Amino acid sequence: MIGSCNQVNKGNIQPSETSKVTKRRIIKKPGSSFNDTLNIKSNSAVFYVPDSVQMEKMKKVNEKEVFDLLIHNCYYQMQNARQVIKKDWPKIKIIETSTHRYLLFEKANKEEKCIDLNDKNDICGLFLFDGKKDPALVDMPNIDTQLHLYFSY
Repeated sequence: MIGSCNQVNKGNIQPSETSKVTKRRIIKKPGSSFNDTLNIKSNSAVFYVPDSVQMEKMKKVNEKEVFDLLIHNCYYQMQNARQVIKKDWPKIKIIETSTHRYLLFEKANKEEKCIDLNDKNDICGLFLFDGKKDPALVDMPNIDTQLHLYFSY
């Protein structure tokens, strides 16, 4: 039998199971309430989170347990990443934002790289920037490795 991701074999799922499957689905992050730009020109670790209006919208469309898990994961991943940066890479400036839609990174050669956070579906994240290379969105659970790979080469 050939199928696609859009097809559901309804004969194998009971009605109560169907509602569990659809209720647990994570909805795309809503757009920012702001259109401001944050300018970054030096060695930085830039953490982003949704603004309060985005948070409320996400809370309304996600099941409580799903929303709570997303917030919990972001909080602890960001907390760990901040601690590692402060301990192992203290010269990197930590920047946090929830009120900017755009991140504008200016390299030493004056080249600019603009990132629209509305294009990022993760509700939180971390960009590393050294002033020479393009900024890099990193995997926070692997912050030790990511910092070394980005800033050492």
